[in-house]
Amino acid sequence: MKELEQFGILEKDISLKKYNTYRLETEASYVLHPKDVGSLLSFLEFAQQNDVPYFILGNGSNVIFSDSKYEGVIVKLDLLNHISYEGQHVTVGAGVMMNFLALEIIKNGLSGLEWASGIPGTVGGCIFGNAEAYKTSTFEYLTTVTYIDKDLHLIKKEKDKLSHGYRTSYFKEHPENIIIEATFTFPKGTKEQSLELIRDRLQRRLSTQPLEYPSAGSVFRNPSSELASGKLIDDLGLKGKQIGGACISEKHANFIINIGGATGKDIRDLIKLIQEKVKEVYQIDLILEQETKDW
Repeated sequence: MKELEQFGILEKDISLKKYNTYRLETEASYVLHPKDVGSLLSFLEFAQQNDVPYFILGNGSNVIFSDSKYEGVIVKLDLLNHISYEGQHVTVGAGVMMNFLALEIIKNGLSGLEWASGIPGTVGGCIFGNAEAYKTSTFEYLTTVTYIDKDLHLIKKEKDKLSHGYRTSYFKEHPENIIIEATFTFPKGTKEQSLELIRDRLQRRLSTQPLEYPSAGSVFRNPSSELASGKLIDDLGLKGKQIGGACISEKHANFIINIGGATGKDIRDLIKLIQEKVKEVYQIDLILEQETKDW
């Protein structure tokens, strides 16, 4: 589909292993990196007119890919990577990595994203799922979001007009909308204090999470603020349970890791097993936090 080349950088018949943090080996016919918002809009119009299947992918840090080849276009917004400052207001492209932004604002005397220094997701992806850690969420300092709706209109909305909650948002409930930019308002901070906080939390993550293996972070939402999914899974003795190359981490039971050669089916089967066991013993329906991609 040579026409796609006009919209940005195009990869053909490409392995998706580097595009998902589980490091699952699957393929796509095309991966498109639009060069700017105008190119993205032109592609979306082209796709609608020609019935071209596509989906938007952030850093692939919260997805479980299918094992079959995707016969469509995966759209990566990594070239929407601008960052601009107006005092404490920071406007950033959806393709900027959240952990990069956390360090970037510290250089400019701002704080509020120290919690996100270990989050391997894009700004767009973190808004989509309202990523959080240490009781702070992406929406906390968010001011406005600019997105493309299903009719290809550019919409800018204030945070208060966008529904959001624990690990969810308006965009997760309405995935036809494509986040392209966001503005945050951050408090002023001290570089030394922020970096010390980041170092402390990195040590905590290293000691409690299996960062040495490919994973996509927490698999399930916590059923409540008092009840952790990891503890429920651990109490069932499921740590170390393995299906194919997928394994429930011995370090953190709410992580599934790829110990080598895991497939999307391995991970999904392990997820199903966990959900069935937790339902059987505790009568609790664990809600999957990660997104499954079926094609």
